[in-house]
Amino acid sequence: MAVSKPLVVIVTGAGRGTGRELAEAFAANGAFVAANDIAPNNVGAMVKELSKKGYTMKAYVEDVAKKMAAQALINRVIEDWGRVDVLVNHAFVEPHMPLLDMDEWDWHRTMDVNLTGSFLMLQSAARVMREQGGGVIINLLSLTGQTGALDRAAYVSSQMGIIGLTRQAARELYTHGVRVHAVGKGIAKYQNAEATVPSDLTRAVLFLASPRAAHLTGMIVNIP
Repeated sequence: MAVSKPLVVIVTGAGRGTGRELAEAFAANGAFVAANDIAPNNVGAMVKELSKKGYTMKAYVEDVAKKMAAQALINRVIEDWGRVDVLVNHAFVEPHMPLLDMDEWDWHRTMDVNLTGSFLMLQSAARVMREQGGGVIINLLSLTGQTGALDRAAYVSSQMGIIGLTRQAARELYTHGVRVHAVGKGIAKYQNAEATVPSDLTRAVLFLASPRAAHLTGMIVNIP
């Protein structure tokens, strides 16, 4: 009987918070995890700590908002692991600035990291997945408590863009065997997930990345 190979999973923004939790969850389930973050101390310490548990992980310090850096990250993962099975886009920034006072740099940086970064990583990973016969891309987002706020225009705009990016990418990449989903909080009005998708964030991501969800793409999953 053939033995399936461990998944090779990239998690961006893996140095802390939800990104770290997902990186650890995939590793605990036997995946080889490429943990990306722009802060070397955070991601380096995490990989060192979790590697002591016997997990297979490696840190990749790149700014995914930059095209060359995003492509370099994908290339290095291919060199190290040979393939990319799952991409989890988690890297984000969230400046707090009223719309009328917002500096252009804050707007651009938010859109560059949150939306353009997700696009660049999605595009580069999907090209590899197309050649290898398939893969899964999961975009994380959150609009909980944000849409009514008065100082998060750039952040909210970027999160809404991720929903549109997910929908369009799912349509375009389906014929290449690449499944694309979005998972997050505060997006109940956009949810179209089947009842089989768990309502817990980590479990939902692990499920969508698994063969059990091979028939699904374009799922927008709201986490209560």
